[in-house]
Parts: sequence; C-alpha cells; structure tokens
Amino acid sequence: MHDALTGLLAQRPVAERETWRSLWHRLGDGTLGKEQAVALLASLTTRLPGPETLRALLDTLDERRTAVPAGPWPGTVNTVGTGGGPATFNVSTAAAFVAAATGVPVVKTGSRAYTSSLGSIDLLERLGVRPTSSYAQTEDTLDRYGIAFAGPFVYPAELGRLARTVLPLPMKPFGRFLNALGPFLAALPVTAQVTGVSHTMPLDALRELAATETGRRLWLTANDQGADELLGFADNTVHTHDRGTVDTVRIGPGQVAPAGGGLPGADPDGVHGPP
Repeated sequence: MHDALTGLLAQRPVAERETWRSLWHRLGDGTLGKEQAVALLASLTTRLPGPETLRALLDTLDERRTAVPAGPWPGTVNTVGTGGGPATFNVSTAAAFVAAATGVPVVKTGSRAYTSSLGSIDLLERLGVRPTSSYAQTEDTLDRYGIAFAGPFVYPAELGRLARTVLPLPMKPFGRFLNALGPFLAALPVTAQVTGVSHTMPLDALRELAATETGRRLWLTANDQGADELLGFADNTVHTHDRGTVDTVRIGPGQVAPAGGGLPGADPDGVHGPP
C-alpha cells in the first residue's frame, strides 16, 4: 500500500510533498491499482485530513498543471458552493448572473451534481451555456460579456484519472470530498472568491486550509439555515482570508440587500414574465 494511503488510514498527517508526488506519478503511469484509488477517495471522503495534509495534496497537484496565467484578472470574483445542506435552487450560479449584471466581472467554477440533484454544470447545460475550454477563451468571454463559466480544464487532470481508475464505480459516492475541496482545486486567477459552506461540510478544516491560501482573497460563508450560500434572509457568518489576514463578519437578515429590498434603479415590473 502506498505511504500516502497508509498515513491517511492511520489518521496521521501526510505533509511530505514527495509522498504525494509519488502517488500522483503512480496514478499517471497506471501502476496505482483500482483498490488503492478507491481507498484514497474513500478515506478523503470519510474524514477530511488536516490543513498540512491538504496543503501538500493541493500543492503537488498544482505542480503538475500546465501553465496558468501569472497574475489575477483584475476585479474578478468566483461564486461557488460546497453543495449539501437543505434543498435550494442553484443560488451561487444565479448570484453569478446577478453580480455580472451589476458590473462585477465574474468567472465561475462548478461541477456536476455529487450531493444534490443539479450542479452548476447541469444547470448551465439546460440553459444552453457552454463552459469555456481554456484560459484564453475564458478571458475572451469575460471581456465580451462580463461573465464566464470555466470548464473542467481548471481542475487537476488527476481527478479524471481517478475517475477512470475506479470504473465501473461512479464518483458520486465520493461527492463529499469532491465538493468540499472543489473550490480549492480549481486553478483560476480571480482576485476574490466567495465560497458557501453548508452545514454538512467541515467548516473548521476549510477555514484552516483557507488560511494557507496566498493568491486570492477568500470568503467562506455559513448561515443558520445550513445552506452553502450567502442568504439575505439568514444569519450569515463570513470568514474572510486576505493573504494572511483573517477576520469574521456577521451579516444578519436584510443586511445583504438594501433596506428597501431589491436593487437600486431596478424596475420591479421588469422582473416578471408576461401574464
């Protein structure tokens, strides 16, 4: 059994980069057996390891990526949730459209449904919106429309290799791990990211991981409804991480939107369809 799996199963930190590099190398050359790939996913899903282990896992995956744009796209934000929690419509995707309509450049990541009935990619397919397939296309789409939906290319290729290795077992049983780490797995040069964390996800572990991020401002949001969204009618707690500076802000019901409700200058009659 690979040393990374031995450490995870024993609930010990696996913070050595070489250990993870070796695992990804074996996955890439086909010498990591199906049973070990299943054990890896099952262990990460059952119990998310500590920030030292997760940082080593993420950093060694980043090392294997093709070139990513060097600097952040100015003023851009990604709105993404971890999934889980009470059933809602896909709020983070809807919020991306609303934010872009107010002039905020949005580049959104997402995935198919793992813990819910409809993920953002599933929703976009129904809307006829095709995710981008490269950084150049994403930047061009952002320049033209003020919003872009990044496709699977932003995620490590190793996720696809794991999925193929465990076949015919689907990836859905491992959705808790994929959703919890998904917002950290996407290599996207945005300036800021708002991540909703549902009550089914390990908020404390994700906060510790967010504290190790240096390339973008991160907001982790949670609320008393258990949803993975920033909700205008809920008591929200926002944990902000800005290049080493950590803070916690509480936003109560009615504080997200103006006191009168709606958007300044919006025509209420324009929101309704024909009778």
